Amino acid sequence: MPLILGRIATAYQEDPWKDDTRSPAYPRQMLQLCLSALLLVSPTLAGDFLLVCGGAEVFQLDSSVDPPAKRWSWTAKNCEELPAELANAFNTTDECKPVDGGKRLLVTSSGGGCILLELPAGKALWWARVPNAHSIEALPDGLIAVASSVGNAGNKVLLFDRRTPGKPLSEVMLPSAHGLVWDDQRKCLWALGFEELIACTLEENRLEVKSRHALPDKDGHDLRAIPGSSELVLSTHAGVWRFDRDKPGFRADPLLKDRLEIKSIDVHPVSGRTVTVQASGGNWWTDTIGFLRPDATLQLPDERLYKARWLTGSD
Repeated sequence: MPLILGRIATAYQEDPWKDDTRSPAYPRQMLQLCLSALLLVSPTLAGDFLLVCGGAEVFQLDSSVDPPAKRWSWTAKNCEELPAELANAFNTTDECKPVDGGKRLLVTSSGGGCILLELPAGKALWWARVPNAHSIEALPDGLIAVASSVGNAGNKVLLFDRRTPGKPLSEVMLPSAHGLVWDDQRKCLWALGFEELIACTLEENRLEVKSRHALPDKDGHDLRAIPGSSELVLSTHAGVWRFDRDKPGFRADPLLKDRLEIKSIDVHPVSGRTVTVQASGGNWWTDTIGFLRPDATLQLPDERLYKARWLTGSD
């Protein structure tokens, strides 16, 4: 415990919030410091889990126990509702986003599979085949957007209705489409491609490009919102960046700016803890999950990991 308290004190001394206990943000700051103390003992808090994907299995990971335990898992081959022609389309999963308050899960695979699952039953509620699917996002009114990356029939963002499996409503071209974030406050879909970030509005079940923003680096990859902030966080080949949606512009991420090949980033909505997956060994995958604030790593031998998302019940 003295070691933990010492590290809290050090963190507080280095923190730019430190001087004003009268600040309205002070209670939140102290809460984050207390959470940091708990996280020094375990990579996650009890009750918070990670959803992880990369291979044919998508699983829920509890890293608060030693050794880390899989609390739930899903594979396409065991999904009775999934059409037979899609059974082999989920061998390389590349997205696992909890939605609807953590009651459902959106999954994609570069093999073309896209699915909406009921949690924890794993029942398929919607599905589609999209070439080189790399990300997926829930939109209002039961709509779903899918990012289709490089390929002869890819390089676009497709719009679906979750009540009609497999049938796209419309599409917008975006080379190497990789990341998607629905922005409910601004009523638009942010989509990340190879060299630009675009914002699209919904117009009668169609996506209309509202704005385009050239990336500071090539090869856009993951895209997520920073909870309680106007900023998005995104990765490119050579680094990680922040984008301000209110005052459009990019800046280097203060903690991850020099990290190469970051495949996923996710920020916890309460603690601010960041979880990352960074490719290693010249591969598109890794066997290690990274954490920031405080720093930690979690190795899962024999796993091929591509993305990790927090499952908190607030998704």
